[in-house]
Amino acid sequence: MNNSCERVLCFPRSVLDDIGDFQGFMFDDGKILKRILMNANSRFVERRLAEEDPSLKQLIPYVVMKYGNKILHYVRGKETGEQRLKSLGSIGIGGHISLTDHGLFANSMLEVFNEGLRREVAEEVEVNTNVKERIVGLINDDSNPVGQVHLGVLLLWELTKPEVRKRERVITSLEFLTFDELETRKQQLESWSQIALAALLEIYKS
Repeated sequence: MNNSCERVLCFPRSVLDDIGDFQGFMFDDGKILKRILMNANSRFVERRLAEEDPSLKQLIPYVVMKYGNKILHYVRGKETGEQRLKSLGSIGIGGHISLTDHGLFANSMLEVFNEGLRREVAEEVEVNTNVKERIVGLINDDSNPVGQVHLGVLLLWELTKPEVRKRERVITSLEFLTFDELETRKQQLESWSQIALAALLEIYKS
């Protein structure tokens, strides 16, 4: 789909201010996400406009896959659609929730969100194992142009087997790494991955 025509799920930045604006990570079991999605002002906006409007936040699922004590890591290749993130390492898979995710049988924005996150993951990788999913929290990074117009929802997929294969050409160096290995690569990770890694370390190394 042409990004200039795509309509993506957004909500007013003021909603985040009302909830409690934060920089970095906020743990959430899904209650804050539901509050955001239930807001009457949440709507689909042309992506080209949303990318330049800091009064809006685009809601982005950010799925981290864990097998045993290892996390899936990959590098965004030069052909990535988001040029601001190319050649950076990442532990999160996901993307925008599109108007096309709002199917005929969706009864709520939460269902639309869940449909969108599964579509985004399926577009980037093929997962051939059972998955246990849970919401970990929210990612907000206003320190750069990408983060200023996006809010990440960190979801953890715990895999029964390390059966994940890439589908997108822009994904390179797909592999499971230990927390220690990821910490040594921290400076080469995109900002959201650095934030997500710190949150997961707090959970698993506390």
